[in-house]
Amino acid sequence: MRPHVVAQLAVSLDGVTSGFDVDLARFYALASLWQEDVTLIDAGTILAQENAVLAAPRRGPRAEGPLLAVVDERARVRSWDSLRELGYWSGVLALYADQTPERPPDATTRELITGYDQVDLVEVLDVLGRHDVQTVRIDTSGALLRACLALGLIDELALLVHPVLIGGDRWYDTGRLNLQHAGTEVFKDGVIWIRYCVS
Repeated sequence: MRPHVVAQLAVSLDGVTSGFDVDLARFYALASLWQEDVTLIDAGTILAQENAVLAAPRRGPRAEGPLLAVVDERARVRSWDSLRELGYWSGVLALYADQTPERPPDATTRELITGYDQVDLVEVLDVLGRHDVQTVRIDTSGALLRACLALGLIDELALLVHPVLIGGDRWYDTGRLNLQHAGTEVFKDGVIWIRYCVS
């Protein structure tokens, strides 16, 4: 059985994912409701936060936390130890493709190699399902999320809609997506949390 895959993202009213302030404490408090077994993220998102990751206190792996799985087709991530020690995740898993460049030996980071020049996301989820993973949460609004949507891998979508218009590139551009409303919550600051099942 493939895991249940959920994606939550903060967006403006016009569907842009940057250029406005996000209450990260609220964002991750809401995300924690899914109690995911695996947090799936891409290398670009990790690299954008790399300085903060390297400077953060190292609290050690959180035994009851989810596994962090990073799609890293070009072997750009080097902060595996820091990620492992942040205190959010129980461990890390590097997702590589067959043509991923050579990388330094790392006996402490587990690897899954799937796909030829790109990570095969369908196979990744199948492998995770065979290891009793029930829920995967995608923690990015970029290419990884768009790829998963295009492949029909997202089961649930949650939008934290902020009362601001930004203009510019929108997070979703892969064609029609049919959604079934699953719940709405309105916060005092005008932010609306809307959850959908993807059909």
